[in-house]
Amino acid sequence: MDLSVFSRLSQAKILVVGDVMLDRYFMGDSQRISPEAPVPVVKIGQTDDKVGGAANVARNIAHLDGKVGLLGIIGQDENGARLTQLLKSEQIQSELVEQAEKPTITKLRVISRHQQVVRLDFEENFTQAQSELLSEKFSQVVDNYDVVIFSDYNKGSLQQIQKMIATANAAGKLILIDPKQMDLTLYRGANVITPNLGEFKLAGGVADSEESICQSARKLMSDAGIESILLTRSEQGMSAITATEKHDMPAQVLEVSDVTGAGDTVIATLAVMMAVGLSMPDAAKMANLAAGIVVAKLGAATVRPEELAAKFNKELMGDGQHYQCPFDDVLQHIEFAKKAGEKIVFTNGCFDILHAGHVTYLEKARSLGDRLVLGLNSDESISRLKGPQRPVNPLAQRAAVMTGLRAVDWVIPFGEAGDDTPAKLIEAVKPDVLVKGGDYTIDTIVGAEFVLNNGGEVKVIEFVDGCSTTNVINKIRQS
Repeated sequence: MDLSVFSRLSQAKILVVGDVMLDRYFMGDSQRISPEAPVPVVKIGQTDDKVGGAANVARNIAHLDGKVGLLGIIGQDENGARLTQLLKSEQIQSELVEQAEKPTITKLRVISRHQQVVRLDFEENFTQAQSELLSEKFSQVVDNYDVVIFSDYNKGSLQQIQKMIATANAAGKLILIDPKQMDLTLYRGANVITPNLGEFKLAGGVADSEESICQSARKLMSDAGIESILLTRSEQGMSAITATEKHDMPAQVLEVSDVTGAGDTVIATLAVMMAVGLSMPDAAKMANLAAGIVVAKLGAATVRPEELAAKFNKELMGDGQHYQCPFDDVLQHIEFAKKAGEKIVFTNGCFDILHAGHVTYLEKARSLGDRLVLGLNSDESISRLKGPQRPVNPLAQRAAVMTGLRAVDWVIPFGEAGDDTPAKLIEAVKPDVLVKGGDYTIDTIVGAEFVLNNGGEVKVIEFVDGCSTTNVINKIRQS
């Protein structure tokens, strides 16, 4: 297992099936108690909508660069339309079944001063007939995917799960299930189930000792016809249990900020990694690392490939390798970061031979936001600007060096015949902060007007005296 697995993430084709939800957040300040009842009055100043339930599993897969479809049931209502719109923005293929009798499952949370004041649930359990509609749609779309995740929130969508498992088995699909039912025989034919410790005990598992966990898990697997279990154990980490092996993985964080959606991240990461060829135990190690990342964030967060690769490199590989996000995926990663509220900084240059001035400049640029995007001139562009002897280092090598720096999050090349400026790239990135080095004035910086008109900032950072690529090359030639 090495970092090459991350270059295959986009090959994962996964269908998530289950109870989809719309999570709505109403946020505001509360400074008084209502005269009508002893409850706080919250003056709403901000609202936010997110995909929830099985849709959050799909969102986690999309953020890991997997190709993902979502199959669930929604109502023919405003919330269903909003959920469908959000799925599109999250790069999730909607396979949703619309029906008129039941509403789209919606959770509305009122938040004041980072505390949840109340949650309002708009839901009715789906009927047998409605779940049959979902099963029929499943048969129509399952061949488009290699892996199936059943995400059960016990809302009625998966009443036909045994039929769908049989269909997936007949089609040769890998099947993972996040279970909610005590009777695990309902999941017969699954390759992996991912219960938490409470669900494991309710299903008949015994957790008095490591030996009892292993023995009871294998009995449950044998009785239910399930290949393996990934048992999530909170502060005790996870255990990947097969018929012949048990792999224990310690929890990855010492300080937990929020466990919301952590289970969704676990099964999503497990599925993506198994889809691109990892064994269940190795995929479980990745899922454990992902859980450690996501619980250190607030809310139903996700994990990016860059974060997971860095964690994997440090924890399992000893900082021996480096992951570079494919150029074609960078813009989508930037969009996901913006949705998470992160501030995007952009700068650009040739960066042919890295020197101390570059490092200092990039560190200063990165300090102006949360993520730094570096536009790199293409080889052809550098040759046009600097002469036929340049670049010294080709684009792939320059990109590898630059993304290896702590300050740089993403690299994207630019520079086509007739336009060696980053103007088009800046318009695609839409940064919050545009940074340029040297003695420029804002009105002479390419892209400054666009960024300012979009509510962003433009900053000029002085270069370090005495540091230049040209000087370095001249010294080498003279030696």
